Order: sequence, then C-alpha cells, then structure tokens
Amino acid sequence: MKIGFFTDTYFPQVSGVSTSVRTLKHELEKNGHDVYIFTTTDPNVTELEPGIIRMPSIPLASFKERRIVVSGVVYAYYAAKELELDIVHTHTEFGMGFLGKYVAKSLGIPCVHTYHTMYEDYLHYIANGKILRPYHVRQLSRFFTHRVSGIACPSQKVVDKLLEYDIDTPLSIIPTGIDIDKFKEVSPAMTKEVRERFGIADSDLLLVSVCRLSYEKNVQTIISGMPKITAALPHAKLLIVGAGPYREALEAQAASLGLTEQVIFSGEIPNEIISPVYHAADLFVSASDSETQGLMYTEAMASQTQVVAKGNDYLNELFDDRSLGVTFAEDHEFAETLIAYVADSIPLDKELLQEKLYDISSTAFGHRIESFYEDAFDYYANVIDRIEEEEIDEKRFIPLRFFKNR
Repeated sequence: MKIGFFTDTYFPQVSGVSTSVRTLKHELEKNGHDVYIFTTTDPNVTELEPGIIRMPSIPLASFKERRIVVSGVVYAYYAAKELELDIVHTHTEFGMGFLGKYVAKSLGIPCVHTYHTMYEDYLHYIANGKILRPYHVRQLSRFFTHRVSGIACPSQKVVDKLLEYDIDTPLSIIPTGIDIDKFKEVSPAMTKEVRERFGIADSDLLLVSVCRLSYEKNVQTIISGMPKITAALPHAKLLIVGAGPYREALEAQAASLGLTEQVIFSGEIPNEIISPVYHAADLFVSASDSETQGLMYTEAMASQTQVVAKGNDYLNELFDDRSLGVTFAEDHEFAETLIAYVADSIPLDKELLQEKLYDISSTAFGHRIESFYEDAFDYYANVIDRIEEEEIDEKRFIPLRFFKNR
C-alpha cells in the first residue's frame, strides 16, 4: 500500500504529533508499505529527506514555532499522482489537512484522519481567547471531517468530544504506540550521568516532568505543590524537561516560592536521548489538562518509572493498578497524592507491566492502523463513493458506521 501523510507539524519541530507521525511511518514501512510525508518547510531543515515532501510555509502568527502551508496545491497533487497513493491520512485540521483532502478527492482515493489535538484547550493563544470560541472549534471539526472515511482517536476523551460535536464519521480508538525497546534498557552509567548533570544526588527523590512548556500543560500546578512536597520529603527535586513560551513564567514562579534549588529546568532534550531521563527518575509527574493521550506517560511506563498524574478516562484506565502509578482528580490534590504514594512505597509489578507493554507498543499501533485502513476502504466504497457517484442525498443517507476500540 502507498500511503500519504499530510501534516503541518513534523521534525525538526518537536511535538507529540511529530513523534506519532514518525512512529507510524516506521511501523507501516516495517510491515511492507510505502509512506510519504507531505508537510511544511522548516528553516532548520538543511538537506533533503527521503520520503518527505515539503510545501512552502510561514510561521503561524500566534504560535511561531509551528508553520502553516501557503502554496503548493498543484505540486502536491502531481507528486501524489506520480507516487500512485492508495490512501491519504491527514494529521491536522488546517492547511496541510485540507491539502490532503483535496489530493484524495482529486485522485479518487479514501482520506482518513487522526484527531490529535483538543483545540478548545488552545484558544487562549489567539487574541487571548476573545475571538475563537468552542463553538468555532466544533464548526471547524465538523467541516474538516465531512466526507473522510474514518477518524482515528488517540483516546476515549477524543471520541467523547467528537460525539459532542455531532460528528457522524466512523470513529476508532487507536492510541499512539511507542518503541518499547528504546525505553526498556538503559545502563546504570547513563542514569547516573543524568543525575550528575543536573546536580541530583543518589539519595534525592527525583520527580521528572516532560512536556512542552505552555500554559495548558499545567506545570504550574506541579511547581505549586513542591513546597508541601519538600516539607514532607526534604530530599525531593523536580526536573522539568522541555521548552516553550511559558518557561520564563514557570521559572519566576519557582523563584517566588524559594525553589530555585529544588526545581531544575533542563531545556529541551531530543526524544532520541530522553530514555535515560525517565530511568533516572523516581517518579514521573504531570498535571496536564490538555492531553488526548500523552506519549510521555507510556514512555515513563516503558521505562519502568511509576507515575503520578492528573487523571482522565485514558490515564485512569492506563494506571488502573497502583503498582504502575496513581492519578488525582483536582489540581490541589497533587502534592498530597504524591506524598501518600511515596509513603506507600508500592513496588512495580513487572508481570503486570509486561502485559501492558504490547498495548502501548508501536507494533500494536501499526497493526491497528492497518485494520483501520481496511475499514476505511470499505466505508469509502460503500458510502463516500456512492454519495459522489450516485448523487445520493447526504442529509437523508445513513452511513455505515463503525466504532471500534482496537
């Protein structure tokens, strides 16, 4: 099968979407498929990359580390036609996503979509949330997903939101998988080097947060809880890994609380070398409100690092055994939850962990997407193609709907 991914975000831009797209590309290619990524240009790209087709783009006004396509419709169409794509898979609801839908329609092939981002959590980036409202997100989501042949949702949280938007396109829950082998084994020397680099003693309790430093990731709640944590656990240190527009505010918050020795900012660490950081941690911590899934949770799990995180339907199910981690419901519960979890000193259940690892693996991810594509081809032939070829009245047509948790 020849597959075209269309995404506004790809490496060297670092994000969960970039990681998900690259992971899926590698897994599908391992299974014998050809995958081509249509994405935006980036000034940090210095050489041609096999299988990556870049469209002219400019920085997004309110989110300058991300880019939006400005031209290349004809080029993308002829490139896709020459590659003889069998299916288009979009990973954005914006520029490259609409370009992917146009290419699919022009070539007469199915288009499927992954809904990666809960945009209602990001409205504050545009005029401080005074222009765009949740209603506009609903309308955009309905408009974009119209006549796609399936939507891959990373979690039940995304499914619930799309159902709330009254989207009737087939939905399928497919969490992004990770390369388990990449996180399984790390030498003691590597974890020791991480601690030494950031001044963490062997006797310190190291809490690690890994995320983009933006308001919606809610790192401020973790920092707010540190005075109570250090009062109960004086040897606790917090290592915050990541970059982003909220870093200065977080650094100022830590300083105002007198935590400059206890809270350490590492800056961004490339995903390729993040594994030793997880292994060096005693606990992975997060209070994020905006995750559709959150790869860092599964990366921590694969690294055999226990987790304390703000819960949602996905995380509550992922950490359904306290030996793997624990969730809390409200921001103010973070510190007490962590202190109690440390006091309980529950050993990691490695047998249970092994049972979980396949479900969060990139191997499982690739197989689930393959099955998703097969359903999409059927849906396209039996519904989308019939609507277009026979001019069936869409408003009266009841689609063949599938909803699967793979």
